[in-house]
Amino acid sequence: MRKVSLSLVIIVCISSLLSGQSFNFRNFFRDAEIRIDTNIYYLSRNNLRLQATEYLSFEFKDDPSVCEVILYPHDNENIDSLALLGSGDWNLIDSLVNFNNEYYRFKVEFTSLSASGFPGFTFRLKKAGDPNPVLTELKLLPYHSAYVKLYPVSDELFIGEEKVFELITNNIDNIRFNNDWQVSDGISYRISKTLSQLQLHLVPNSSGTKSIRVALQTRLPNAIKNEVPVFNLPPVEYTFNVKQSRLQYLGIDKREVTLDDSSRRRGIEVQIENSRLLKTGKTYRIEDQEVPGGALIAELYTRDLLGNNRVLCWLRTYNYHRDSEGYLYIKDNDQAMFITNFNITPQTRIDRITILKDGDWVQNLDVFPGEIIDLRIEGQGLHKAHFTFEELIDITPDTSIRSENFALYKFKVPMDVTKNRLDLYNWANNTGRSLNVREYQEPRSFDYVSVNYDGYKHRMSDLPFQILVDKTIPDVIFSFDKSMIDSGEKLFGKQYLTFEITITGGKNELLEMKTIDVVICPDINSPRYGHYDDSDCGPEYFNLNRYIRRKTHSLDLWSTISVKVSNRTDKYTSQGFIREFDFVLRKDFSFDIQVSFPAGLITVSKPNPGEADQRFGQLTGISIAMIAQFTFYHPEKINTQRPYKIGAGFLALNAFNFAETNIDRDIGLVVIGSLYPTTKDVKLTFPLYIGGGYLLKDRKFFFLLGPGISI
Repeated sequence: MRKVSLSLVIIVCISSLLSGQSFNFRNFFRDAEIRIDTNIYYLSRNNLRLQATEYLSFEFKDDPSVCEVILYPHDNENIDSLALLGSGDWNLIDSLVNFNNEYYRFKVEFTSLSASGFPGFTFRLKKAGDPNPVLTELKLLPYHSAYVKLYPVSDELFIGEEKVFELITNNIDNIRFNNDWQVSDGISYRISKTLSQLQLHLVPNSSGTKSIRVALQTRLPNAIKNEVPVFNLPPVEYTFNVKQSRLQYLGIDKREVTLDDSSRRRGIEVQIENSRLLKTGKTYRIEDQEVPGGALIAELYTRDLLGNNRVLCWLRTYNYHRDSEGYLYIKDNDQAMFITNFNITPQTRIDRITILKDGDWVQNLDVFPGEIIDLRIEGQGLHKAHFTFEELIDITPDTSIRSENFALYKFKVPMDVTKNRLDLYNWANNTGRSLNVREYQEPRSFDYVSVNYDGYKHRMSDLPFQILVDKTIPDVIFSFDKSMIDSGEKLFGKQYLTFEITITGGKNELLEMKTIDVVICPDINSPRYGHYDDSDCGPEYFNLNRYIRRKTHSLDLWSTISVKVSNRTDKYTSQGFIREFDFVLRKDFSFDIQVSFPAGLITVSKPNPGEADQRFGQLTGISIAMIAQFTFYHPEKINTQRPYKIGAGFLALNAFNFAETNIDRDIGLVVIGSLYPTTKDVKLTFPLYIGGGYLLKDRKFFFLLGPGISI
């Protein structure tokens, strides 16, 4: 009953902790339904309330099991969204679906109900009109009708002889037992688990009819009675007929003896049961067979008779022996006098330590703060060892496999571990083996890096590949949010970055290249802040102009600053991240002065009094134009000019007309537009001009149209 009460206290404590972090499930749903193994269970009917915490109890038969869950809300219109949060206790088969605003349904497969304890379903629910989601949980209390039965092939036992019987059970993972030796009516017994079999070991100590009674419990409730979970199983009971062996059995107070130089030469002090045939001051041989000629296992020298009907002896061991190999015979010369049994095993020795990493057992003994590791120790005599690592938290489950030659452990490295070397101890003795604590050094995505080129910080991971800037860039500042690198849940460690800067001009000519290496260390918010070597840590930001000769504010139009940021490959074992982007200095238009040579212009102006009207104007010779004009660029292309320009300036008509007569030279103030061919990379172009102006000599307005030559 004490164990049952303790289990109930554990359930209540877990319920109290969880209920303080979520909203009551009943506030949102009027009922919940679980369909498993052809049975249906309802929260309204199969609920179990412990310390104000409500559980939906259900019985399962198979493990793993598949179940269908249906939720009935009070008012579906009050629920804006509902999401099922993942758990390691089950795998989602059918997603959460809203059926016609009447109920929600999903299907899961439990990984192992016997091993997961008390599972549950956690939901993130957003109420209508409330922007903040809340968490609510449907708590489950599975139970399994387990049994343990004993069917021995014989009811005869012999004093001092260990017999092993199989215990039949329908769910071995749900059985909780004490694997230490206990006594029931003169029979020592213990329970062990070998692979998928539960075994009962019996060693009778006295003769006669003896009844054994073995109490067992379950990890999950065995049944629900009167709204109380039941963990006790019906005891395993059986009556045996214990007989005397042919030779008297003398028990030794030590069940385990280590064979080493000390036990071989000096011996160890033991107590053996007294017999009228056992003489003091005599050396007896201990062999592994009754007939003469057996191998010498040990020697027993009887010293003094004690008041507890035992004899104080020196035991010297020479060979290994396991009690499962049979009895040991105490002989006077070659005559067997008594039988006994105990283990003689090698001294604890560690041959190899391996850690499970990525599914393989490796001898790399590097561990990291906050890491949970599976560790295997191989060697001899490990079953009698008690291994502990400095500062590590042992979370090894009770069902972990351990034998004489290997042992499996599960440890958690504390986040605040202080030592770089964690020694392994066997009891209080240093074994000389250790684990090495390494700080995390993994590349993190560049969400902690910001770029400021226009007076505002931009997260680098959000920047596009190409950034068109239509004003002067005074400087490019790279800053780092060191608080984002490490958190209480995930550590990345120091970040080693390389910035490759390439600056090119408007004609794609190379102006400058620069490589900048920086080291970014987590700040004081990191759980490992005090353990990082900060000798090479860089500042929280740096200015690009500090490292380049051609400053960003002096770059010409259509210059490009190419930035490539990457993790240094020599500092990481995994593939790092690479981010590339360009700053391009652009304008919608530019202003310059151009000299061109219009030829064959058609000019139309108002005729002077007495002159005939020229309907189609005059055709000029080669002229010269000096125009201050605007050049327009394509808004989505780099350094791509529009095929037209607009400007104003001077036009010298017939400047290169060297005829001796009829020279109509003049200078005009013009506003002129020009159309240019779209062909690129040519030094000589032939634009088409159209515009108008005022002739200074003739003092009249005119219009013009015609081709020209532009250099």
